Amino acid sequence: MATLDVDSVEAFVAIADLQSFTRAAKALGTTQGAISVKLKRLEDRLGQKLIERTPRTVRLSAQGAVFIDSARDFLTAHERAVAGLSACRRRFALGIANFVAGPEVPTLLARLNAHDPALTIEVRLDNSRDVLAAFDRGELDAAIIDRNDARRDGEVLGPEHFGWFATPNFVHRTGEPLRLAGSSPSCGLRSIATRALDAAGIAWTEVFLGCGTFVVADAVAAGLATAVFACRLAPPGTIEISQRFGLPAIPSSEIVLLSTLSDTKSREALRTLATAFREHR
Repeated sequence: MATLDVDSVEAFVAIADLQSFTRAAKALGTTQGAISVKLKRLEDRLGQKLIERTPRTVRLSAQGAVFIDSARDFLTAHERAVAGLSACRRRFALGIANFVAGPEVPTLLARLNAHDPALTIEVRLDNSRDVLAAFDRGELDAAIIDRNDARRDGEVLGPEHFGWFATPNFVHRTGEPLRLAGSSPSCGLRSIATRALDAAGIAWTEVFLGCGTFVVADAVAAGLATAVFACRLAPPGTIEISQRFGLPAIPSSEIVLLSTLSDTKSREALRTLATAFREHR
């Protein structure tokens, strides 16, 4: 029976998740050569080719696709065994921007907890600007925000596309100000929407000002106004109305993960978080 070592399996899972030897090496704090050696050692022990590599792509082989879930279970069991040796719990404070947070959040937290049960996970949902400020003050270990409100650093988790959404029976008459629903003045999406309208010379009026993205979504779903949402988070029962009413296009952006943590356990937790986000999307 083949005996597995944790480092080799960890290297394999990182390559599979990130689809890159270079990114896997960076995530694990090692070199591309070392990652390749660990993968080769695992493949030799199993007698199976796990990763197919071409000049342009890195993907699981048929055998790798069969093994990947077992590999994750192996690493999770190892982490639980190690965590069980210590009664010391660690704090992990995660900030998520309101208009980035979606149905994937429970999946992220469940995967993070399964990865390291010794973590005490604290989550802060706030507007992107305040999440970033808290991160810069050292109050958060990691932050998931939209690139529009971020610096150019951070790990890209995926693209984010925006649109103007309202109910199908929403009425906007020519010559009248566009009725908007917005959250606090510091909300990034509200600023993006109003700047786009001002640049296009479209008059607008804020008929609903609520606290939080979900309250704004309720106002739009009730037919009171329109607002900009990430397309994946548009309120149920609404449609994209930019072409219908000649509203300005909202540029796409990126969702990024920010962190300054560098210890091994924290890097593993961050990789688990990033992988769960990408898989859910």
